[in-house]
Amino acid sequence: MKRISVDIGGTFTDCFFVWDDQYIDAKALTTHHNLALGFNEALDLACKRAGLDRSTVLSEVDSVRYATTLGTNALIERKGPKVAAIVTHGFEDTIPLSRGRGYGEGLDYAMQQNLPAAERPEPIVPRSLIRSVKERINSAGAVVAPLQAEDVRSVVRELVDAGAEAIVVSLVNATENPAHELAIQEIILDEFPPHELGAIPVLLGHQVSGRKGEYVRATSTIIDAFLHEIMFHALSQLSNNLREFGYDKPMLVIHNSGGMAQMNSTDALQTIHSGPIAGVGAAEHLSTETGLGHVISTDMGGTSFDIGLVPEGGVKHYDFLPTIDRWLVSVPMVHLDTLGAGGGSIASYDRIHDSIKIGPESAGSNPGPACYDRGGLRATVTDADLLLGYLDPDNYANGYITLNPKRSIFAVEETLCDPLDMEVIDVAKAIKDGVDEQMAIGIGKELRVRGYLPEDFTMLAYGGNGPLHACGIARHAGIKRVLAPPFSSVFSACGAGNMRQLHFHERGVHVTMYNATNRELYANYDEFNSVVEELEARGREDLVRQGFAAEDVLHRLEVDMRYGNQLLTQAVALENLSRINGVGDLLEIIKTFGDVYSHRFGAASAAPEAGIRCSTIRVASYVEGDVVNFESLAAGGDRSEPDPIGHRHAHFTGQDDPVLTPVYDQHALTPTSVIHGPAIVTTENTTFLVEPEWRLEPTAQGAVWFLQD
Repeated sequence: MKRISVDIGGTFTDCFFVWDDQYIDAKALTTHHNLALGFNEALDLACKRAGLDRSTVLSEVDSVRYATTLGTNALIERKGPKVAAIVTHGFEDTIPLSRGRGYGEGLDYAMQQNLPAAERPEPIVPRSLIRSVKERINSAGAVVAPLQAEDVRSVVRELVDAGAEAIVVSLVNATENPAHELAIQEIILDEFPPHELGAIPVLLGHQVSGRKGEYVRATSTIIDAFLHEIMFHALSQLSNNLREFGYDKPMLVIHNSGGMAQMNSTDALQTIHSGPIAGVGAAEHLSTETGLGHVISTDMGGTSFDIGLVPEGGVKHYDFLPTIDRWLVSVPMVHLDTLGAGGGSIASYDRIHDSIKIGPESAGSNPGPACYDRGGLRATVTDADLLLGYLDPDNYANGYITLNPKRSIFAVEETLCDPLDMEVIDVAKAIKDGVDEQMAIGIGKELRVRGYLPEDFTMLAYGGNGPLHACGIARHAGIKRVLAPPFSSVFSACGAGNMRQLHFHERGVHVTMYNATNRELYANYDEFNSVVEELEARGREDLVRQGFAAEDVLHRLEVDMRYGNQLLTQAVALENLSRINGVGDLLEIIKTFGDVYSHRFGAASAAPEAGIRCSTIRVASYVEGDVVNFESLAAGGDRSEPDPIGHRHAHFTGQDDPVLTPVYDQHALTPTSVIHGPAIVTTENTTFLVEPEWRLEPTAQGAVWFLQD
């Protein structure tokens, strides 16, 4: 296996390089103006460690996979084209109204309880760029009012004259019959042919989402259109860079569904959060392969802190109506909770509470934290870690960046010391403890809202800053076992290397599996099976187009079900069933739904007497592939304390005076070592901080346990 996997984050570009039996990790700063430069730098470092040159590697490697948060950042910063929308006449205000309470999506729980005080998000499509056409298709897919071509041409010309740079077409019931959306696309391409300079992207709602619901399908398509241009140019830039150095295979892009596909089979919307989701995929693989049990994955990078949940058995949680930024969308996505708390998160003074506020604003990679000495003037979490003695100024990121403590002191003094009336070190302690507590609260909320207890989970701490803050986060969260997994500093990139090519296709349906009124079971099996066959065919076509044999394509059937008229819909994966061929199969689906529902909400919560309905049929189509193998994670046994390479003073929460702390390098991380806190271990790509009352036990392949003494 020869494979390059890259995770392009807001601060660092991580590279995981597999060359036969060699597993190599490398990092470089993200170059936002040209992502290819940061990729080349990280890859060159990995090639140097392997004793190879870039051209040789790219001409022989099996695949190059990209995971990126580029789309996420563009959406947050509202950097994109002017998007216009064409809707059915009478539905012009569906998008701006956002289901009445829709502007509460993406807000924290406290603000959702006080919506009158909440601010509506700046619309991606303003009301002035929404036009309607006279047409109507009913819920059965029959044409009620035919589309008029001249009406469409007039509307399109108005939008182009108003400055539209991309057009979204989202018509009522287009999932049942897309004929009118396709006709509008044909008219637009006739007016503005693709080969001419006036051509603009046209995105159709039914192609982005196959589920019912005009609002969520429209918002999904709008975000896709908004990100289309920036993702196209950025990924094309990366693809062209690969070809310049001899890579002639299709570039693969990680999807937020937990799979990947070639760039020509990827929507921009599918790339949102793909980097952190690759880390959740790696956690799932690690848990399954090593029997780790319940896992909470935490990725602390330079910009954000991402939390993923992998219960025992390696089953990820999916969001089928996730919120992206402030918008509800209908694209299947691995569940992820993201906090604005990373190494580059800016610490500022909160005048209202007379305290320190950390994040969500980040210093990023340019200018970066003040200690990077690149012009940053505001204190960050990394500045606090440096002042507390955890980081080696001359050996940070393998010596790639020399840190300047004087800049950190200046930033803390200028922005925080005076208003808080505190000394520099006390402020740094407050920043460190505050960000650890903030991340622990996020973990506790994520677990308890799903009925789990933190003490039953092993916390995976990865990303560039994960092992540095692992003990502090675990202490606040009540977690007793923390694992820095193999290749922890580039674990999300490692996860991208394990992804399989996968596509989700879904369709909204009205299937009453049990009718409580007349007490009858669903009997139209052919209707259900025909939808499944159609979705399987679309998934098979996607993968055959990407070079796979049809017989290698596997499918997994999933359905969204609910009791009666409940608003809550539960997704059910049917691992051993793909068709309904009789009453037995139908009862198996109902039983599986009842088991999943009861496990999540309690045995007494199931209510089959209200009826059982299926609203969505979904098929995951995928092919299996080679994966990175993880070795044993066994801890304990006969171990000895290695000799430190030096000592330095470090400050810890709860201790007034500095502590002379032993410092180790990566050679101390052997499977026979144990390091008792307080201690600091500095490696090429990350720093392990062992706080008092904790110990560190390394295992094979570079994994490291943090355990309470």
